[in-house]
Parts: sequence; C-alpha cells; structure tokens
Amino acid sequence: MKISELRDKSVEDLTQLLDEKQLEAFRLRMAKATGQLGNTHEIKGNRRTIAQIKTLINEKQRGAS
Repeated sequence: MKISELRDKSVEDLTQLLDEKQLEAFRLRMAKATGQLGNTHEIKGNRRTIAQIKTLINEKQRGAS
C-alpha cells in the first residue's frame, strides 16, 4: 500500500488497518517458523507498512492536539 493512500485515511481507519497488518505479521512469522513461507520478503514489506501506519497515526494525533 502506498503512503499517499494511507495519508488519505482517518485515524480510525489507520488503527483498524494496523490491527489487520499486525495479525498478518503474526501469521507470516508462524508460517516462517513452520517452514511454510515461500516468499520471505513479505515479512519486510509488512513490517515497513506497520511502521508507516504507526508514523501516520502519530503525526495525525500530534497535529490534532
């Protein structure tokens, strides 16, 4: 997901998306641990997306106060 797409979302939408991405990160870690994950680059992309979402949430919350 592109950062420009994320910037258009509200804090509530970003929080919901963050929960989904964190659950996906858990599933990817479990798949890697059991040897079922073929594309290990998905983990890095997911971590990056989580970091971007957290940064945007923080920016929006600081901008509101």
